[in-house]
Amino acid sequence: MSNVPPPPSTPPPPPPPGMFTPPPAATPGQQPYPARLQIDYPEQLNRVTTAFRIILIIPIAIVLSILTNSSTNTFQTDNGTWVTTTGATILGALFMATLLLILFRQRYPKWWFDFALEFNRFSARVCAYFALLTDQYPSTVDEQSVHLEFDYPDDVERDLNRWLPLVKWFLVIPHFIILFFLGIGAFFAVIAAWFAILFTGRYPKGLFDYVVGVGRWGVRVYAYAFLLITDRYPPFALD
Repeated sequence: MSNVPPPPSTPPPPPPPGMFTPPPAATPGQQPYPARLQIDYPEQLNRVTTAFRIILIIPIAIVLSILTNSSTNTFQTDNGTWVTTTGATILGALFMATLLLILFRQRYPKWWFDFALEFNRFSARVCAYFALLTDQYPSTVDEQSVHLEFDYPDDVERDLNRWLPLVKWFLVIPHFIILFFLGIGAFFAVIAAWFAILFTGRYPKGLFDYVVGVGRWGVRVYAYAFLLITDRYPPFALD
């Protein structure tokens, strides 16, 4: 008996009107922004430490201020004139050095990046504790519930425009204006959350998301304009 090939398959008929049609396959979305901030939402917060947060934060705030404040020295010269000099902060000096290296050598030293990342992680933990977003006292080492990530620019010549750092501060002026008003809103949101925690032990989820969103927005602008890790313009979004 001869082998008869099967008839060619025909596509199934289209579904009748009104029937559910599965959506097409999802396409890969845009890559996440190179600067990301996420804080774990606390289900319950300590009312006592929240009530005295402004006192409890003083020791770690002093540590942070030592690293961020510029140094000012006043001395008298041989002719009797008093002279005052002001030194740049660590991050200010790091910004200038990074700008010059990208501009003239198209390099971004990895150890400079690692230092900036860890320092900003520490700063984020202190800010989160002050904003009542966590009960964990800020650690100088452990990540805790505050997750801050920066993507290192592996290929500076390919990924970064050597001239753009000169004008990034100007390009983000619209962000500065919006963040000014968002920051005012975040200030009052933290005050409202303070009262809510004292009475309920919980941080209202809407206020929590808003305060974290403002911080996330600020982190993206800072990474773009001052850390110079990316040329991708920050989005105008809290999420």
